[in-house]
Amino acid sequence: QAQLVESGGGSLQTGDSLRLSCAASGRTFTNPIMSWFRQPPQKKREFVAAFKWSGSRSYYADSMKGRFTISHNGAKAINLQMNSLKPEETALYYCAMAEVEAGTKTEDYLEYTCWGQGTKVTVSS
Repeated sequence: QAQLVESGGGSLQTGDSLRLSCAASGRTFTNPIMSWFRQPPQKKREFVAAFKWSGSRSYYADSMKGRFTISHNGAKAINLQMNSLKPEETALYYCAMAEVEAGTKTEDYLEYTCWGQGTKVTVSS
C-alpha cells in the first residue's frame, strides 16, 4: 500500500501563489495517476488537477486552467503550483493516487484508492 504525504500548505492573501508537493512511498501502482483534490469547509471534495505518467498528460478542472500547474518530480512525486489564489479556494488540499485502467474517470474521487492526510490552504481577502 502506498503512502502519500502532502506539504506546502499555509495562510496567504488574495492573489498570492503557493506550491504544494506530494510524495509517495511504499508500494505504488504500475500505471499511476496522481491528482489533487480539495475540500472547502462544509463543501464536497472537488477535482483540481491530475498527472498521468503514461503519456505524461496533465488534466485540470476548468476553473484552474491557466492559474494552476501540475508537475511531476521523479516517479513518485507531484507538485501543484497555484497562482492568483482566491478566498473561495480556501480548503484542505489532498493528494491521491489511482491505477489507470480502461474507463478510469480522472475527476471522480471515488476512483482513487490512496489518499494523503491533506494540507490546509487558507486564502484571506
